Amino acid sequence: MTTYVYETMPSKKNEQATLYEIQQSMKDDPLTHHPETGEPIRRVILGGFGPLTKSNDTPKDDCSSSGSGCCCC
Repeated sequence: MTTYVYETMPSKKNEQATLYEIQQSMKDDPLTHHPETGEPIRRVILGGFGPLTKSNDTPKDDCSSSGSGCCCC
């Protein structure tokens, strides 16, 4: 069983979403309503490590002068 994060879908502008952790099989379709309360919910896709971006601020090894043939990863 896998644990998924779901959130309620607020119907009012200032209403905060409530988060739930629900265990279900990976083969099951995403839930549309909370199994106990009947509230409309949606699955939250989590990023793990956050967004992946390429930045010029990322430090790089200087492989050109070493001649080692590294890939500068």
